[in-house]
Amino acid sequence: MILNETFTMSPETKHTPMIKADPRPDKAVKDLPAVKTSLLTRRYSDMTALNMLDLTVNRGDLFGFIGSNGAGKTTTLRILATFLKPSSGTAKILGKDVVAEADAVRHVIGYMPDFFGVYKDMEVTEYLDFFGACYRIPSRQREKTVGDVLELVGLSEKKGALIGTLSLGMQQRIGLARVLIHDPELLLLDEPASGLDPRARIEMMAILQELQRMGKTIIISSHILSELQSLCNRVAIIERGKLIYSGSIQGVKNQMETSHIVWVKIGSDPDKAIGFLKTQSEVSEAEMVDGSIRVTMASHDADVSIIAETLVRNGVPIHGLKEEELGLEEVFMRITKGETQ
Repeated sequence: MILNETFTMSPETKHTPMIKADPRPDKAVKDLPAVKTSLLTRRYSDMTALNMLDLTVNRGDLFGFIGSNGAGKTTTLRILATFLKPSSGTAKILGKDVVAEADAVRHVIGYMPDFFGVYKDMEVTEYLDFFGACYRIPSRQREKTVGDVLELVGLSEKKGALIGTLSLGMQQRIGLARVLIHDPELLLLDEPASGLDPRARIEMMAILQELQRMGKTIIISSHILSELQSLCNRVAIIERGKLIYSGSIQGVKNQMETSHIVWVKIGSDPDKAIGFLKTQSEVSEAEMVDGSIRVTMASHDADVSIIAETLVRNGVPIHGLKEEELGLEEVFMRITKGETQ
């Protein structure tokens, strides 16, 4: 089932220190999507991990990539990161083919896998300086660049600390600083908040929002759907390697909601209130449930204000009124079947 919504830099190139993204990118590049895949497929022997994936991620998106374990999320990100070749189909990053132009792609992306190693006996600045050198950032620029990325991830005060002495949350942020060191335009983040405590997760999400404000495009896979709901402007849902949905979060909610529900708390005489509500053409049903009136609207676009207007006009005091919102976790459970590879 697919729901309906649209669905080279040379080593010697001088590095521009990060922190402020260019607000006026070259028009030819600006018009290209950040990611475009067409019939992207990856097979392992007799198993198809990714099945003809057509996916578009626009520049500036904070894009949530959702699926159960084994759905194909990591396979997709590894192909986009040039670590894995597709069996068939194509994938392009800012117009560059991930196979034919792999080296050019690596200079415009930052990839953070779900599990990554750190050199625990190195100081934070040594670690980041090492990766800056790998990207051939001139030594005279590396000190400032390292300072910039540490400030961005909120770890300036830890620059002299041994990585092994840092908490898991801080090590995750150091990992994010590492993928930012060469100022990539696109970030591919595979479960960046995995294993973090609530405070560390909140801090990580705040950093990602700041990166989006700076003009970065971010693809993030995560099992913490409640956080993706408030973080991402668009999502894709895949199951068994197949795309089920790609578009706005509200779009998939609208398609999965079977009815428009409003909950009303009143002061007294619920039977009288229900009687008044049932006289309105915009109301399909009204009933008491757990101390509140559950009002089912006749259509998704019905004017909810008619509820308050009707009750106030008839002298019924209102203590609360709230529209029922379908959460991303419930959407995911409804739209997927729980099948794995």
